[in-house]
Order: sequence, then structure tokens, then C-alpha cells
Amino acid sequence: MMITHSTATPSVQRLRLLVNGIVQGVGFRPFVYNLAQRLHLSGFVSNSSSGVTIEIEGSDDRLGQFLHDLQHQLPPLAEITGIQQQSLEPQFTEGFDIQPSQADRDNRTLIAPDMAICPDCLQELFDPQNRRYLYPFINCTNCGPRYTIIKNIPYDRPFTSMADFRMCPECQAEYDNPADRRFHAQPNACVVCGPHVWYETHASEKPLSKDLAAIDQAVSDLAAGKIVAIKGLGGFHLAVDATQDEDVERLRRRKNREEKPLAIMVAYLETARQLTHISERERRLLESPQRPIVLLRKRSPIIISEQVAPGNKRLGIMLPYTPLHYILFARLRERLGASSPAALVMTSANLSEEPIAISNEDVRERLAGIADSFLMHNREILVRADDSVIMEVAEQTLFFRRSRGYVPRPVFIDRSGPSVLAVGGELKNTICLLKEDRAFLSQHIGDLENMAAN
Repeated sequence: MMITHSTATPSVQRLRLLVNGIVQGVGFRPFVYNLAQRLHLSGFVSNSSSGVTIEIEGSDDRLGQFLHDLQHQLPPLAEITGIQQQSLEPQFTEGFDIQPSQADRDNRTLIAPDMAICPDCLQELFDPQNRRYLYPFINCTNCGPRYTIIKNIPYDRPFTSMADFRMCPECQAEYDNPADRRFHAQPNACVVCGPHVWYETHASEKPLSKDLAAIDQAVSDLAAGKIVAIKGLGGFHLAVDATQDEDVERLRRRKNREEKPLAIMVAYLETARQLTHISERERRLLESPQRPIVLLRKRSPIIISEQVAPGNKRLGIMLPYTPLHYILFARLRERLGASSPAALVMTSANLSEEPIAISNEDVRERLAGIADSFLMHNREILVRADDSVIMEVAEQTLFFRRSRGYVPRPVFIDRSGPSVLAVGGELKNTICLLKEDRAFLSQHIGDLENMAAN
């Protein structure tokens, strides 16, 4: 018997996919590009206001593998909420491209929240051989600012507050390379081409020091018991030594905040364990990329000033989440010694009941009577976002404030309904827009009795 072998070519199909979810600014397009390259598929991927469009062509089995891996091997910050699929006539093209973003009328794509520095960037931050060594704005597609720097969608650099910073050749090469984790990382920058920090006081008409020297000056002020306004992701913090009663009391008087608890930031999880009881669920929250303030049960005795959370059994703690925070604590530990807890009050930079300050001009004016000095930077904050506040209750996560790290990700509901706008109450205001099966909750806005919040 003669055995014949089939030489039939596997059937070729072409699909158009419209992917919705958190798929812009999170490394999704290079992920799609590399997946298509690995499976030897042709086509293209492009951002649009509606999401991410993919046209993909190849054999049935490889397309099936592509669709499986597309949903199960996502980058860390990406999230798919829906895929619309359409069959097209094969074009028998070769290669796979990343095409320029396209704008359209249907704005459906989701904006990613701001996230804490990722392990890779953190390692580079403290590597003396890395060109971004101790650079306070290091980031990649897996971390850094998103929501607070965006002007419009699709999420591309010209539509962010990074538009004024032209990338140097090295940063541009990373940005253009699909194999690099900084491919189309919109806030990508370095000390040569990116934002900078500086230090100033009320009396100074220009910055007194810049970059690392500015951070060291702020550290000196904190060690001396002064109140420092520090610009972060979604606004300014007011920082002071959390172990000193007199310093915390001074902050309370100036901020007009009599008894309401203040949050603290510590450098390490181990320090948080020395101060509070932490369950496994609470640990995961503390170390999550969202980096919320977690309300934890105090230990006794405790070295943190009783004035931080007077009469309260819980202490609000968060870990560093920006490169600037990590550098600040590293320099503070060097100054105070390794045995010091290096705990700082990190409370919203405002007078009580006012919205958090976000611009350099605003903080100079509104905080003149509160802060002794300022650690500024020139990456503009476009959207306010206070720190989120969370507590674990009966193994359920309870939000006291849903903001940085979580907003603007919607809350998904089990069915679609009419579009509804809920504007919230006068106190602790949050608004909500219900659209189809998504509830878009705003970040914490605060008390509306103050005109600055409107």
C-alpha cells in the first residue's frame, strides 16, 4: 500500500478585533506585536479612541493560539473587558506592524490608573551603573503616572503633560522599540530630557537647589522637624516626622485639623509590622501596585506620636509608591541611621476641607502658612487624585476613599441600563456616571462647601 502525505496549505483567515478595556499606556500594543511575531502572523495593531484595533492573519490553529494568549498572557497593568471580532478577506500580507493611533467619535477606551513604581524600575533606580540612577521620574509601561497626566484619548504623549518634554535620543530609541518595556511609555524620560525636582522656601525667589541636592535639603528639613510640601502623582503631600509630638501638633494647628487621623508613610513592610498588626490580605493591599493607605490595628507600645491618630485604635499606613518617595526615604535613613523607623506623616496638602493642591503656583499661595519649604517638580498634574483609603473588614475590602490607583477604572455591574449621572452629596463628594454596564466613579472630590472643590 502506498502512503501519500498531504501537501495542502492550512486555510488562511484574517480577523479584525476591537479590544476594549485598560489597553492603552500599559504595554498592550508591544505585547500584541511580539505575540504576532512569535506565532508568525501578519497584520497590524493600532490605538483608537474606541480601544485597540487588531487585524491579524494566519492559519486557523495559530489564530486560535493568538486569541487564547491575547487574553491569558496580558502585561501586568492591562485588562480586557471585551473583544469584538469580525472576519475579513485574507490579504496575504507579510509582517506585523504597529500603526499610528487613530481618533474616532466613539470614546470607549479606558484610561489606566496611576500605579506604583514596578520592581524593574525600582532596581534600576538604585543601580549606580544605570543611566536613571536616582532619577525621581523613572517609569515604564508597567508603572508610573497615567490618569493624573492625561488630557485626552487616545493615550499618546501629545495628549499628556509630558508633551513639552522632548525625548533625548536614548529615550526615543526605547520608546520606538517594541522589544523594550518602555515602548510607548508616554511618561518616558531621563535626567537629560525629563522633569526635574527643586527645593524652595517662602523667602526664595528662585530654586535654592535642584535634583538630588533638593531632595537632600528637604530631608534636612524633615530631620529638623520642619513641615515640607512634597509634589507627588495626584497632588502635594504635607510631610513631617511622625514620631515627634510637637512636630505633628504644629502641622495640625497650621492645617486646622484638630483630631481627624493623619496617614503616615514608612519605607518598608517590616516597619509597618513593627507599628501595626498586619494580616496576609492587608499585606497584599499594602504592597499592591495601587499602594493605598490601609487602616491597620495599632501595636502597643508604639513609637508613632499619639497625635497622628489620637484616640484611634487604627493607624493609616502606606508604603512609598513614587521613585521620589523611595529616594527621599533612602536619604532619610542615611541621615537618621538604619535603626530609625523613618516614618513620615504624609497628609493631603490643603487646609482642612479644601481640595488637595496640585500646581506649584497654587501650593505657594494656599500653603504659605502651613509648609516651611517645598519640594517641587515641573511635571504638571492635570487631574487631582488623593491617596485611596482602605480597611479590611471580615475579609472584605471596604473603601473609605476610592481614588489614586483605582480611579478611573469603572465598577462593572451585571447588566446594562440607561445612562445616569449621580452627583453625590455635599460632604465627602464623589460623582458617578452609569454607562451601559459600567459605573464610572470619580476620585474623591471632598466637601463642596468650599468653592475650590467645585
